[in-house]
Amino acid sequence: MKRAAPPNFDDAAFRRALGQFATGVTVITTRAPSGALIGITASSFNSVSLTPPLVLWSLATRSASMPVFQANSHYVVNVLAASQLDLCKRFATVKGDRFEGVSHAAGNTGMPVLDGALAWFECHNRSRYQEGDHVIFVGEVERCGVHESAGQVQPLVFQNGDFHGLKPLG
Repeated sequence: MKRAAPPNFDDAAFRRALGQFATGVTVITTRAPSGALIGITASSFNSVSLTPPLVLWSLATRSASMPVFQANSHYVVNVLAASQLDLCKRFATVKGDRFEGVSHAAGNTGMPVLDGALAWFECHNRSRYQEGDHVIFVGEVERCGVHESAGQVQPLVFQNGDFHGLKPLG
């Protein structure tokens, strides 16, 4: 098999190009063996398959949360609404207990589902693939749900280094 040619760009150019792709924003949640709740902001969420129902997301190998996500059998992907920018930033930057004061409920697997999420997916941690400086997690969806006002609520979108809402064009 032929190998890829070396890149003809630097890291800054690659990040700038990737930043043009608008993506939704999620908070991935789970529970550590100690019982502590763990959550991280991720924009690398994507659907994989309808049958079986599979989704994927990725996490930097250097993330402090990596050992828990690698070992756990379940996690929840919470899709954020535009009104949840504060949650996005909290789970991306806050040190210590990110769940302090955050309203949530335990799903069927005991993993936290964030109140007000636009949609959520309770996943079995089906497989993991290390690629470059990230691990790709493939989750088999056991349960999912949609916010009762989903048609009227804007999703939180990240593009070109900033957060946005999203309005229909048509």
